[in-house]
Amino acid sequence: MELVGKRVVVLAEDMYEDPELWYPYYRLKEAGAMVTLVGTGSAETYSSKHGYPVRVDARADDVRAADVDAVIIPGGFAPDRLRRYPAVLRLVREAFEAGKVVAAICHGPWVLVSARVLRGRTATSVSAIRDDVTNAGAEWVDREVVRDGNLITSRTPADLPAFCRTIIEAMRG
Repeated sequence: MELVGKRVVVLAEDMYEDPELWYPYYRLKEAGAMVTLVGTGSAETYSSKHGYPVRVDARADDVRAADVDAVIIPGGFAPDRLRRYPAVLRLVREAFEAGKVVAAICHGPWVLVSARVLRGRTATSVSAIRDDVTNAGAEWVDREVVRDGNLITSRTPADLPAFCRTIIEAMRG
């Protein structure tokens, strides 16, 4: 229960990668964090790439970075939708600038690109968006998890154990 009292947002949109949303959701709850599922506001329920539904607790418009300790961005193709919503980008950018943990896996760094928080950072992602991450000003590396200050990134579902361990370590501070 090392994260009791900590508040975490996990972002959701259609076409999310199932394990990249649910593994952090349950792992962080298990560690004692209060985890809130936050959507773009386009729906109350979103479907994963494999059709598994997630019902969100709140819309990004209604969440403030000052009220959370971490923002988690799952991958799949949801990040391509998430990055189109100014409220999502505001939440991610404000959390990042406030020194809160911001973590993205797989295609999740697409949101970091659009939130303009990668310049001068070291990050990883699924290799398919390596050029996007590099063009946003980050040094891309091929590692299971990269922590650069309050920014945490990982590549694929196989990296989820290291991703979640690193998030928990960062949140314990």
